[in-house]
Amino acid sequence: QVHLVESGGGSVQPGGSLRLSCEASGSTFNYYAIYWFRQPPGKEREEVSCLSNVDSSTFYADSVRGRFSISRDNAKNTVDLQMNSLKPEDTAVYYCATDTLFGSSCLQGRPISELDYWGQGTQVTVSS
Repeated sequence: QVHLVESGGGSVQPGGSLRLSCEASGSTFNYYAIYWFRQPPGKEREEVSCLSNVDSSTFYADSVRGRFSISRDNAKNTVDLQMNSLKPEDTAVYYCATDTLFGSSCLQGRPISELDYWGQGTQVTVSS
């Protein structure tokens, strides 16, 4: 059983920054890639980024590349998403997720249904 918990959400003005953290139970990060998704109001959930400590694979959605950065904090046992130059369109509930069946590498564009563990989500609001 994998337990994921997101933290770090909040409200920020356009151009501001936030850092989200995904904490996982046990040694999850040693075996599985961790994905960040987001769900804007009234829209479908979309992938944002991914990091695998198994093979160092990673990716970013085009909409966040150059502004967001994903990394692992070994001291805190988290996978963090540093979000800079935030825009109103980044407003969403952000989720971390993983696939414990085949998920050692980051695969961009995979169906959401393939990820079997999700956190509860953290709200990010970008507004002036």
